[in-house]
Amino acid sequence: MSNIDNLSVATIRVLSADVVQGANSGHPGAPMGMAVMAHTLWSRHLNLNPKNPKWINRDRFVLSNGHASALMYTMLHLAGYDFWTMDKLQKFRQLHNPAAGHPESVFPGIEVTTGPLGQGISNAVGLAMGEAHMAARFNKDNFKVFDHYTYVFCGDGCLQEGVSSEASSIAGHLGLGKLIVLYDDNNITIDGHTELSFTEDVLKRYESYGWHVQHVSDGNTDLEAIHKAIEVAKSVTDKPSLIKVTTIIGYGAPKQNTHGIHGSPVGEADLKIVKEKFGFDPSQKYVVPDDVKAFYGKSLGERGAKLEEAWNALLGEYAKAYPQLAAELKRRTDQALPEGWEASFPTFKPSDPAAATRITSGNILNHAASLLPEIFGGSADLNPSCFTYLKSDKDFQKGAYSQRNVRFGVREHAMAAICNGLAAYGTFIPFCSTFLNFIGYAYGAVILSGLSHLRVLYVFTHDSIFLGEDGPTHQPIEKYAAVRATPNIHFIRPADGNEVSAAYISAIKSVHTPTVMSLSRQNVPNLAGTSIEGALKGGYIVADSDKPDIILVGTGSELHLCVQAKEKVNARVVSLPCWELFDAQPEEYRRKIFPSGVPVLSVEAGTTSGWSKYAHASIGIDVFGLSGTISDLAKHFGFTVDNVVERANQTIAFFKGKTVESRLDTLIFTQKPEI
Repeated sequence: MSNIDNLSVATIRVLSADVVQGANSGHPGAPMGMAVMAHTLWSRHLNLNPKNPKWINRDRFVLSNGHASALMYTMLHLAGYDFWTMDKLQKFRQLHNPAAGHPESVFPGIEVTTGPLGQGISNAVGLAMGEAHMAARFNKDNFKVFDHYTYVFCGDGCLQEGVSSEASSIAGHLGLGKLIVLYDDNNITIDGHTELSFTEDVLKRYESYGWHVQHVSDGNTDLEAIHKAIEVAKSVTDKPSLIKVTTIIGYGAPKQNTHGIHGSPVGEADLKIVKEKFGFDPSQKYVVPDDVKAFYGKSLGERGAKLEEAWNALLGEYAKAYPQLAAELKRRTDQALPEGWEASFPTFKPSDPAAATRITSGNILNHAASLLPEIFGGSADLNPSCFTYLKSDKDFQKGAYSQRNVRFGVREHAMAAICNGLAAYGTFIPFCSTFLNFIGYAYGAVILSGLSHLRVLYVFTHDSIFLGEDGPTHQPIEKYAAVRATPNIHFIRPADGNEVSAAYISAIKSVHTPTVMSLSRQNVPNLAGTSIEGALKGGYIVADSDKPDIILVGTGSELHLCVQAKEKVNARVVSLPCWELFDAQPEEYRRKIFPSGVPVLSVEAGTTSGWSKYAHASIGIDVFGLSGTISDLAKHFGFTVDNVVERANQTIAFFKGKTVESRLDTLIFTQKPEI
């Protein structure tokens, strides 16, 4: 390595160790071990402009082993991101400081939120798919508007997680040649050496996935070997690349090559030894030599600014040659929606034929996709059941990247994680689909959709016991409550066609919030009184009485039971398809729907957990389901009009002569979400 390369690598190692030591918490080992990898990639290969973190043609960098976040913040600071000042690094892992324990994508320069191992590399597959699709859709002869790479750092833990195997398998199938992963092979996990549990040949596994593989045996000092391996990976255009880089965790520290350096600070005494070893003053902290600042300012800052300047000039010529495409590109990069786009969404009358909301969803999804080319996605091998195939397009496959239908295969977890990557790319509204009960497979990534404020449409069907004979393994009981309990996710369970239209309008408008749609397998009637406008408020009155004795509140396929029960009970009927949207309404509106003085009975074919925030009594299911016909299941679990009427009368009788306070009067001491 040259003198400046040596000094830069030493700076990365020492500064990362200082950052962790300052917090007395964190993971110094991986940053110190990956310093040569980081310096090589950032100084010689990454094309980005720190002054414009949102430049759409930038290379994407994903730190999948997010516990090495001190490395991420060090590199962002060296690269010259205005946001990442030294004082933020000095407050690493402190409350309200952006330099959090694991990288969060709400902050500049961080593409995706990582930390749960395996998620980042899986997100990166979505980022690479995004580049491939945008290039296929927008590039023209002499106009390579989209032409960038997605780079990933990952560790042993990432490659042990099942989600990374799912995502890597589909990446190989798709031949994503601009996805390059550098695997930090340091042979250490929290428990100790990887020989305890991870002895497979990773390169052979990835070769079987259809990846191009290489091995750099000395990742501690051999910068040129890493550089050459990246160059070779770039030259392989029809396969993603995995570069195994063997390193020593905590390189330079007395505890190097042990699990003791993985998740604990180096220690003040050992840190002095590290600084002396790499030529730094042990008495000084958070030092970046002027030569390193100047080097990064030129190799990354100036170079990135010139690259974007040239790209902007290219885009100007492109706009002259292809004005419509350029306008569409600007709209999508701005995440703007065409004016009046939602006006053409269908509405439904009671005279319209009954239909499963999954079928109505399929029609409305296709309608939305005809208006919005950014809608892109598919199902986990369930298109015939979930009705999520876009009829205007064919399959997104190797050699057909311009298409919008993704065949995710039976890979629910990767499907959701890939959609997070697509959403993070910035020009997509991704959707994915499976049976609602199988959200359990995908839930790790679904949580990150909410945490990362990503607009992902989860179109989940077969949403209750009424999928019938497939039985309890396929029947969601607790899933409604689990999703509703997750912050920043809209769970929408539409009752009929009007509410399905509302679900899509809401989901598309919610730029910073994912939506989980809960759709029926069985037919449901289109009801009088439902509306798109009402459903967009999360809850509204469908049918009313002057002085109701009870309020019947339902969601999804049970709302029609409430409507029919009203013929025999003096009731108000409320549809509550989305608790989160309803809770965001003004208090005056919510109290108008659920006033004091009238008891509330909820009717929903799932767990009763959570309903106490609105209802005084509940009809639900707090056991696992059963295999049987829809009619038999309805009778067994009490989802019949007669049972709703009986329970309503019991509730009225129970509260007769008593003071009935609105459940909205409950005090909840919690914080409101911030975006």
